[in-house]
Amino acid sequence: MFKRKYLAAAVSLALLGTACSDNSNEVAAPTQTAATQVETATPAVQNQASQEANKLFDAIFMENVMRSPMYQSYLGIKDDQDKWDDLSDEYAAEGLELTKSHLAQVMAIDTSALDEQTKLSWTLLKEGLEQQIEDYQWRYHNYPVNQMFGLHSSVASLLINQHRISDVADAEAYIARLNGLPALFEQLSENLEKRAEMGILAPKFVYPYVISDSQNIISGAPFDDGEASTLWADFNKKIDTLNINEDELFALRDAAEKALLESVKPAYEHLIATVEQLEEQADTRDGAWKLPDGDTFYNNALKRTTTTDLTASEIHEIGLSEVARIHDEMREIMAKVGFEGTLQEFFVHMRNNEDFIYPATDEGRARYIAEATAYIDNMRGRLDELFITKPKADLIVKRVEPFREQSAGKAFYQQPSLDGSRPGTYYANLYDMASMPTYQMEALAYHEGIPGHHMQIAIAQELEGVPMFRKFGRYTAYTEGWGLYTELLPKEIGLYEDPYSDFGRLAMELWRAVRLVVDTGIHAKKWTREESIDFYVNNTPNAKADAVKMVERHIVMPGQATAYKIGMLKIVELREQAKAELGDAFDIRKFHDVVLANGPVPLSVLEQFVEQYIAQTKAAQ
Repeated sequence: MFKRKYLAAAVSLALLGTACSDNSNEVAAPTQTAATQVETATPAVQNQASQEANKLFDAIFMENVMRSPMYQSYLGIKDDQDKWDDLSDEYAAEGLELTKSHLAQVMAIDTSALDEQTKLSWTLLKEGLEQQIEDYQWRYHNYPVNQMFGLHSSVASLLINQHRISDVADAEAYIARLNGLPALFEQLSENLEKRAEMGILAPKFVYPYVISDSQNIISGAPFDDGEASTLWADFNKKIDTLNINEDELFALRDAAEKALLESVKPAYEHLIATVEQLEEQADTRDGAWKLPDGDTFYNNALKRTTTTDLTASEIHEIGLSEVARIHDEMREIMAKVGFEGTLQEFFVHMRNNEDFIYPATDEGRARYIAEATAYIDNMRGRLDELFITKPKADLIVKRVEPFREQSAGKAFYQQPSLDGSRPGTYYANLYDMASMPTYQMEALAYHEGIPGHHMQIAIAQELEGVPMFRKFGRYTAYTEGWGLYTELLPKEIGLYEDPYSDFGRLAMELWRAVRLVVDTGIHAKKWTREESIDFYVNNTPNAKADAVKMVERHIVMPGQATAYKIGMLKIVELREQAKAELGDAFDIRKFHDVVLANGPVPLSVLEQFVEQYIAQTKAAQ
């Protein structure tokens, strides 16, 4: 999902977290207006009070959406597609007052008159708004540009992947956005300098990534004599499909080229200069503990991420316990394939075995995409065994674009557009083929695609009878917990026939268990970057490059990576509870509907759903 990473700066949109995982065939279709979007979220049968409440919930959602031109583009809304978001402190303060106003409106509702589904919506929205207000104090406690995400890369990604050009007006809006980059990056630079004054600076390792990614955007024609730059190639490819005369086409190209040279290039050069200055001030301290009131900030981040009250120490111990359990299961597979030696020696064998790595060529990368797609297609044919509700939106598999692949995550999912014109997308990062071994391919495809994020996020987006904020909201522990759970699920219907693929599944689960240990180690126990990398290398079969990238991710996204294993453990725990209490009456398809049919929720609310399912099933026997 993100899971879209710049949305961390616009959290009020929909109580959003990210579908950030290890984080197209476009069909022409009319874009819905804000009004029709809200109307489609209204259920067909509802009492008057619930109807009015849901109208308010949708109005709140859309009011926030319309404050973010960038998020509008992700939803397929074109109203402000010639603009970028406003990053100013003044706009943030206005957003806080708007959130307080929204909370007052929500609190004024008489909940006794609401149906159960609408009461849940009221509770979730109220808690979300309260948390936004409470967390305003932490709005500077992040790194707006880093190796994982930031406007330096997301503006190009948005233009390429979300800004569709179906007519001249769309093309002119694209050009307007190019010309708007100097003002946007000026605000971004001011935000970075403000944080520096507060002592909030990313560690030194971050800055070369940001500089490199930024330089990549302004490399190639028309900036120099190389091949067409990323944005220039994208714009020309899109306008070449328009049914317009040559004069109009030439005028658009001329305007875009001018914008690239006179707006985009100086905007990036200014941002690079700012980042280079910050790099000189930065040090090598990594943990959130170094930030102002950092311990309190990190504990709050864990609470928000996991939707639990687990402490850093408790999460650390859960991680150590899970690492030990998974190691034991891996030893069983090691024996099955006849490897003689220690588990650590088997890790080295798997890490260095070229048989599991496709060549770093166009052919090797194309083979990876084709085989990942085949795993998803096979799983798609087995869905009736596991699910009642299935998404309408299509899913495609794509390689992460070259301009951002060096710093982007290993894999991630992007949700379909609201109007159905863009399918869900599983992005595989094939920059370093050694970091994408084939024995992990199957589990990764399930996590990001089907039955993982696409099943969950597309189904939530297509729900009827719930307000928009629940369709598009994200609770990271729920979202990523589901993704990790769905790596296990296919094994239970006979997939992972190759023991090495099953080892890959365990390797990915192990990776998430180690995250619990290392994230809390860095941010609560003051582990160094080197100590953290060593823990990954010594306890997992992944390449050291994976460990470095993951530790760097921990550092710039405190707490986020703890969500996966905590969420999965809760889903498995609830499923086993339902099995134990219901016996033969347990239906895995119905259980999955309970998990998915209400959209993203905190783990505590998910537990209530499962308990209701158990009680209702017992009552019907």
